[in-house]
Amino acid sequence: MSNISFYAIVTIIKYRIKDFFKEYHYSILAPLINTLLFVIIFKTIDNYYSLTMDGKSFIDFLIPGLILMVVVQESYDHTSVTLINMKQIGSFDDFLMAPISRIEIFFALILSSIIIGFIISVINLFFLSFFVNFQNIDFKYFFYFLLLAIIFFSSLGSIIGFVAFSWDTQSSVSSFFVTPINFLSGTFFSINVLPESLKFLFIYNPYYYIVNNFRNSFDLNYYFKFQENIIIIFFVLISIILSSYVFHAGFRVIK
Repeated sequence: MSNISFYAIVTIIKYRIKDFFKEYHYSILAPLINTLLFVIIFKTIDNYYSLTMDGKSFIDFLIPGLILMVVVQESYDHTSVTLINMKQIGSFDDFLMAPISRIEIFFALILSSIIIGFIISVINLFFLSFFVNFQNIDFKYFFYFLLLAIIFFSSLGSIIGFVAFSWDTQSSVSSFFVTPINFLSGTFFSINVLPESLKFLFIYNPYYYIVNNFRNSFDLNYYFKFQENIIIIFFVLISIILSSYVFHAGFRVIK
């Protein structure tokens, strides 16, 4: 298509956000309850053992990682589940026949994921504020690194949702990639507690730097590292370009 159909993009975004709130028990309540359970358990342990991590209490260290983990899991699920479900019930055929390009469908899903991710982060931030004081958050960096994480995982979810036909593929990627990369990127522990032989798992993991910088945004004295962020942006751009190519090339999206 020569012209961008903004009306179609906005319509898809509105529909996805409406659907997100309609399924609040799955999209909002379940992740929030899981996060609160994590915090309650680790808060109890922290109070008893007085754990510290990188010079701060363990719960203060943990909460930013939990917020990011919940958001990126939802970002992946939102796009992948949406596309696979649409293909299984046949509604994706209507999208392909409509006067809207696949790239426009792709960006509508990414933009809806960004809005939903921000909503989830704010909801979690509000409820977790009863456990931790969040007065020192630098919100411009908070949302900046959150945006980068959402784009990467929603792009991944778009690829899986576009080329896969079964829930087995979607859940396999979630279990064997999304969850491990969340757990092994500094969500629950610092790189400083690892032996030298294992630090390469973090040093060469671009997502670790997103997690680390997102956690640092909870400190008003955060120092923005330009070179490090160039690598992060390059990493995210590669993911969205690859996803765009998959959507544009088409492949076999209908059985």
